[in-house]
Amino acid sequence: MTLIRDPDADARVRLWEASQILLAINHMTVARTSFKGLLEVASTLRAEGIELRNDLSAPLFDGLDPEQAGAIARTKGLRILALAEVKMFNDWSTQKDLEATALMQIAVACGAEAISLIPRNDGVRTEPIQRRADLRVALQGLQPRLEEYGLVGLIEPLGFRTSSLRFKAEIVDEIEALNATDQFKLVHDTFHHVLAGEEDYCAAHTGIVHISGVVNSNLTPCQMRDEDRMLVDERDRLQNINQIRRLIADGYDRPISFEAFSTDVHNFADPELELSRSVHFIESGLAAEAA
Repeated sequence: MTLIRDPDADARVRLWEASQILLAINHMTVARTSFKGLLEVASTLRAEGIELRNDLSAPLFDGLDPEQAGAIARTKGLRILALAEVKMFNDWSTQKDLEATALMQIAVACGAEAISLIPRNDGVRTEPIQRRADLRVALQGLQPRLEEYGLVGLIEPLGFRTSSLRFKAEIVDEIEALNATDQFKLVHDTFHHVLAGEEDYCAAHTGIVHISGVVNSNLTPCQMRDEDRMLVDERDRLQNINQIRRLIADGYDRPISFEAFSTDVHNFADPELELSRSVHFIESGLAAEAA
């Protein structure tokens, strides 16, 4: 893919760096870009790292050996922050254990720092007592594996009403009860934070932040879906800048990763240009409030 150079891109990225925010890019944001193309975009934007996914049309690393893929990323100065994902991780079973272990082995081979854990989202077992019991069983199964492989499990609560894990505070309670804060961290997703109507931020327990914007003014939060998730700009309805500001004020200093699901974003002719514009918008908003 040939990228069109944006003459203001370097200035925008320098502004982001000056704010001391660690930029990251989830492969979903550039879903039609190859693994090496993702590395090129992230490197040009001076990102801290990337997140890779096993739910895209192409295989992980486009079929490269994990060791080779990790080495290529490191030559670009990029961390592989996480491999996504173990789906329905809180529906724990022997099969789920095998699935999670297999992803951990790939993560270790490529030098990734974490794996992503996604709860079931089918409207089943969502009652408070049941969902907490299911979470506890899954954490107990995952904790020794993560400790063995030296990885972190990034748990992402989903704000959809059909989700079995919607609220960060519930997850933190179970993590602390198991004394497992080294093995598990939260994903603060600005989209799901709004959908859940949650007020807790839990910055000290957060391992990564996912950002995306919703611009369709006709949607209520209950109607918003992944396809509505764009890059963050002046039309953003999720108050990403306010959420980021709050996290930083609470001490969050880890990566902030673009995770946009919209096919409109995937179809950008020059994702680097559009990402740099979003970076500039966010940084400018943070700087304006700080002034």
